[in-house]
Amino acid sequence: MNENEFTQEDWRRLLRHLGENPDRQGLRDTPQRVDKAWQHWVSGYQQDPAEILKVFEDGAEKYNELIVVRGIPVYSHCEHHLAPFFGTATIGYTPNGKIVGLSKLTRLVECFSKRLQVQERLTMQIAESFMTHVQPLSIGVVIRCRHMCMESRGIRTPGQETITSALLGEMQSNLGLRTEFLALAREKD
Repeated sequence: MNENEFTQEDWRRLLRHLGENPDRQGLRDTPQRVDKAWQHWVSGYQQDPAEILKVFEDGAEKYNELIVVRGIPVYSHCEHHLAPFFGTATIGYTPNGKIVGLSKLTRLVECFSKRLQVQERLTMQIAESFMTHVQPLSIGVVIRCRHMCMESRGIRTPGQETITSALLGEMQSNLGLRTEFLALAREKD
């Protein structure tokens, strides 16, 4: 075992620190469940975006319009409080002779959201990774999330969304393309 690994005894110690009895009926299996949950919640550290973003050249050779996937689930934990934040992502890109399977966009979001994050970095990591590995003409990412560190503590403002965006390639300089993507990324009324 790595000396830096969190053990079930560490989770039991945390429960005691919170004022609980880890031997109480409802908490006996909690250390094991929490350990398994955190392994899932941070499994993105073991994922490689390059492996996720395998491209196809067949089918994209003449396609030069936006491809947009909306409503991609985002579940992450803020690195400042370890509190959850959640929402949706929209990714749109203009291919440059290569496309990716649409499910790969969801997997890319999961790869980076299953790490301790801030939403701003998450947005940029998705865009930059896509630009690096797929090499599209343009990429746009918009993420909308609710942050439990803001809703359940501190200022306690339920329901507020934080919206971040990253626009790379032609989407930075082509106002028409940028406007089209942002209109398609807009939340449904």
